Amino acid sequence: MTQVLDRPLELKTPPSPAERTAHRRALLEWIAVHSLGIAAALFFTLPFVFVFLTSLMSDSQALSRDLIPRTWEWGNYAKVFATPGFLTWWKNTLIYAGLGTVLTVVSSIPVAYALAKFRFRGRSPALMLVISMMMLPPQVVVIPMYLFWAKQLDLSGSLWPLIIPMAFGDAFSIFLLRQFLTTIPDEYLDAARVDGCGDLRTLLKVVLPMARPGIAAVALFQFFYAWNDYFGPQIYASENPGAWTLSYGLESFKGAHHTDWNLTMAATVLVMAPVILVFFLAQKAFVEGVTLTGVKG
Repeated sequence: MTQVLDRPLELKTPPSPAERTAHRRALLEWIAVHSLGIAAALFFTLPFVFVFLTSLMSDSQALSRDLIPRTWEWGNYAKVFATPGFLTWWKNTLIYAGLGTVLTVVSSIPVAYALAKFRFRGRSPALMLVISMMMLPPQVVVIPMYLFWAKQLDLSGSLWPLIIPMAFGDAFSIFLLRQFLTTIPDEYLDAARVDGCGDLRTLLKVVLPMARPGIAAVALFQFFYAWNDYFGPQIYASENPGAWTLSYGLESFKGAHHTDWNLTMAATVLVMAPVILVFFLAQKAFVEGVTLTGVKG
């Protein structure tokens, strides 16, 4: 106890003016960065909140200035599901997005693997051709493609003109996968070949497990595109309500003289919900795949 009392008191040196200025600047930067983050989050979140709240309003209140429902009309979602054809649109959208994603990924991986790891004459022109196809707007070829599918193959009024081409690869998916596969060191492939693996077995046993983030990113991009596609179903399936997708079927909730905005918003929520759920479940792999595609050119 005496030793403690005899110990001199340690006085804390007050911060210098430069330190106080630096601390104040760091605090202001922290406030500014987090304020911008909160503002950006609200900018992207508030439209979804507005759609969700409107979907729970009555028909008369949906046209008013009210932001909060007076009565929470959860039955609007039941009315949407009871709409003739809505479940059929769900089935068609799942087939279009699911089957199209599988075909795109399966057909794009071998092409991307060849462009990334094989050395052959004409590789650079082939890559330039893939990039040039990315720059070609689909509206440029819509007329000859429609004449081919509708007149020659008689597939109008269905989604097959949109699904079948995905079995032959997609330029954006090939390019994105190629960029990711270039980040895989060649030493792994050489070791697999030394162990007796051929090119196909090397792709299946070595490359694909290491390319899961890139494949997940490509699959999500393709799934989101097909799920939200409006232009394609409008061109090929508009004449057959049994082949409509959700994005095109939403138009049926809008009438010429009256629109039930509460039901339209409820249907919109039901269309957006699977996409948002899939993104959050695969967010880690998606972000990693997109990030690593730019590591090595």
